Amino acid sequence: MNHRFWMNLLCVALLTLILLHGASRGHDDVVKIGAIFTLKTINGRVSKIAIQAAEKDVNSDPRILGGRKLSITIHDSNFSGFLGFIGALKFLVTDTVAIIGPQSSVMAHVLSHLANELHVPLLSSTALDPTLTPLQYPYFLQTAPSDHFHMNAVADLISYFGWREVIAVFSDDDQSRNGITVLGDKLAERRCKLSYKAALPPDPTATPSHVTGQLVKIKSMESRVIVLNTFAQTGLLVFEVAQKLGMMSKGYVWIATAWLSTVLDSTTSLPSNTCNSIQGVITFRPHTPHSRKKQAFISRWKHISNGSIGLNPYGLYAYDSVWMIAEALKLFFDRNGTISFSNNTNLSGTREETLDFGALSVFDGGKELLDNILRINMTGLTGPIQFGSDRSPLNPSYDILNVIATGYRRVGYWSNYSGLSVITPEKLHAEPANRSISSQHLNRVIWPGNTTEKPRGWVFPNNGRQLRIGIPNRVSYQDMVSQINGTNAVQGYCIDIFLAAIKLLPYAVQYKFILFGDGHNNPSYYNLVNMITSDVFDAAVGDIAIVTDRTKIVDFTQPYIESGLVVVAPVKKLKSNAWAFLRPFTPQMWGVTAFFFLFVGAVVWILEHRTNDEFRGSPREQIVTVLWFSFSTMFFAHRENTVSPLGRVVLIIWLFVVLIINSSYTASLTSILTVQQLSSPITGIDSLISSSDRIGFQVGSFAANYLTEQLNIPKHRLVPLGSPEEYAVALESGTVAAVVDERPYVELFLSNHCQFSIRGQEFTKSGWGFAFPRDSPLAIDMSTAILTLSENGELQRIHEKWLSEKACGFHSTEDEQLKLNSFRGLFLICGITCFLALLIYFLSMVRQFNKKSPQKVGPSNRCSSRSARIQTFLHFVDEKEDVSPKLKRKLDYISSNRLRSISKRVQEDISQEAP
Repeated sequence: MNHRFWMNLLCVALLTLILLHGASRGHDDVVKIGAIFTLKTINGRVSKIAIQAAEKDVNSDPRILGGRKLSITIHDSNFSGFLGFIGALKFLVTDTVAIIGPQSSVMAHVLSHLANELHVPLLSSTALDPTLTPLQYPYFLQTAPSDHFHMNAVADLISYFGWREVIAVFSDDDQSRNGITVLGDKLAERRCKLSYKAALPPDPTATPSHVTGQLVKIKSMESRVIVLNTFAQTGLLVFEVAQKLGMMSKGYVWIATAWLSTVLDSTTSLPSNTCNSIQGVITFRPHTPHSRKKQAFISRWKHISNGSIGLNPYGLYAYDSVWMIAEALKLFFDRNGTISFSNNTNLSGTREETLDFGALSVFDGGKELLDNILRINMTGLTGPIQFGSDRSPLNPSYDILNVIATGYRRVGYWSNYSGLSVITPEKLHAEPANRSISSQHLNRVIWPGNTTEKPRGWVFPNNGRQLRIGIPNRVSYQDMVSQINGTNAVQGYCIDIFLAAIKLLPYAVQYKFILFGDGHNNPSYYNLVNMITSDVFDAAVGDIAIVTDRTKIVDFTQPYIESGLVVVAPVKKLKSNAWAFLRPFTPQMWGVTAFFFLFVGAVVWILEHRTNDEFRGSPREQIVTVLWFSFSTMFFAHRENTVSPLGRVVLIIWLFVVLIINSSYTASLTSILTVQQLSSPITGIDSLISSSDRIGFQVGSFAANYLTEQLNIPKHRLVPLGSPEEYAVALESGTVAAVVDERPYVELFLSNHCQFSIRGQEFTKSGWGFAFPRDSPLAIDMSTAILTLSENGELQRIHEKWLSEKACGFHSTEDEQLKLNSFRGLFLICGITCFLALLIYFLSMVRQFNKKSPQKVGPSNRCSSRSARIQTFLHFVDEKEDVSPKLKRKLDYISSNRLRSISKRVQEDISQEAP
């Protein structure tokens, strides 16, 4: 900020000197406006012509200013901030009510302080630094979309094509530097990043040596997506040097900001070497909708410019800026405003030997004029003109241009309303906003190298270094990754998958394998992954499980094999015996089933006893009937018929329960008798957690951390084991009750140790993948290659080559046994049905007993004891109920049908026995 401080002091000194020389005041019928541009630049020349045309158009219509005339003085800053300040000072001491400009953001930062103090509005369509905010600079107004929106459009374009790392080349001035800062923030929102910022001297002081030094560095870097944010002279120099260095060839992506579109629009003819150096570049241009007014101005442009330069959007914005001031002045004068200036009270008492700050004057109507400009609602050459609450033009949008041999072509649009589209922004504004990924579209782009294939956007750094790939130097399960063959080359299941995936990449990868570990113990996989973050390795290949802690520091590829922790424990074979038919149900299940058989039989007997003769008789006969009826329902062979509605409901529910139990028992018994069974006190991870037994784990595996941190198992219960042989010895000797390891290892272990088995299900779900640094594009390409291997069957072939041995085919008895919990719902439904039936039956009996008891019980018994009344009630319940004629006919019909059926079977038997 020191250079700004001294510039401000210089400005004040110059201003005072000019004031002391006595600047002249203007006439009331002339409204003075200043303009500051560098007339040797494209935008300066175009803006000058447009401003003069606007001045003529305003003055030709006396209705605008009520007979007054605009007098616009254009000052040439000639690339010099000093001369720009001089021009501003001249304007500020000659009753200038507004200034169009300055052209550069560097001057805008300084002159805005003067404008704030003297209340003179500054309107600029080219000083688009996003840090020129209205809170700090209330009298500065950007009439074109600021670089905040421009960089948002660039970030959306980069995200649309899926590039993750970007290099920025920019001029080291306020506007370009601050624009790149905004671009970095916008990219971060889209999970992209600026990997390198190459600063060049401010335009136009950059030399070929400056540019060459930066581009040589960029050429050796990984990213091939380059954003060029500068101005015309420096920008064209960058492309010429890039062409010589071979950086405009296939594989590169060049995105130029709007400076290049102004060159293409305004330069009548470019040198052939310049045209060749910008082929395939993408650039942006502020979008201005088509209109008759715009078309008419374009038609007269050749005349007013004498064919010296072409029109670009910034000329249209300059023309509209004059009309905005004119419309604001019209409203100012319509409200009886007068142009007057007064002394600055803050400086009136400040007087030095040579400086008289009190001579500075303030535009009294400056605040009102600024408010009128902000309330503008008109249509200009650039379309509808209106400012939002943040003082930015409404609905900022850009054309996206692709430079080709014949000039350029538009491949789409960007608008702050709907993002990327091939439909014009004004049409999209008539529809609901849609920023979804599926709605973002662009036409085909021709990239550098004259190719339509989208560049990958990155390459391996051209520094002669091979990709350093760390692989675990395993002691156990070497077939997985680190088996050393006769030529001292590393091979294994994971290595084969990596080599097959590398071959599918569309580019060559130079790499070397580096063993990680001492060769005596399995290495720590957490340490291996951390080596990537510390830049010891560029990647890690092996049986590396994708777990949460590791994904926080590195990126993994698509898993190439599924994995998960399982429990392995010793088991013993269950031999078939005379009581094998009892295995399908647990003892608890057998007990509950037997109870319900008796319970349902008793309930049906109670419901049928009064009305059904088949459920009556002597106590002995009734007990036999209940037992027979209960157990015969197991085979649906009960001969007793139910006649009461409640009895039939209970029987239907019970027969459904019996059907389910029979089917389940048959299926389970079939499995038990045909598959070899194993038994173990450990049934899975839950039983292991609840016990106090010791648990083995593989050295280097993530299982230890998972067991202690996630399952809260004390560390003293964990025993590290280094090889399959140690697994077997520890399990057989009882050193550990079980081993917890990943399924692929366990399957290899069980292929040679059939006395052990997996108990329960996997209690984690993960996979193995290759690890790369965060945001590495190689991780994405390798994931695509792994998916291709899966689709073409190569992944399965490699799996069969290294992991074809099959584990022992044993099943656990506990897995086959049917537990009570599986049938709890059925028994609950049946029990509730029986209870409700008994309740309804009891209430019905009480009701009938109360109706008949006065007739059967004499007056002398009314004061009898409660026990006598209960005895009477039980006797009433046990009595045979008089059956209605309809029900009696039904029972007789059932009995006759049964007798005919028995008679028919006897006759058939006799006929079969007859000679």
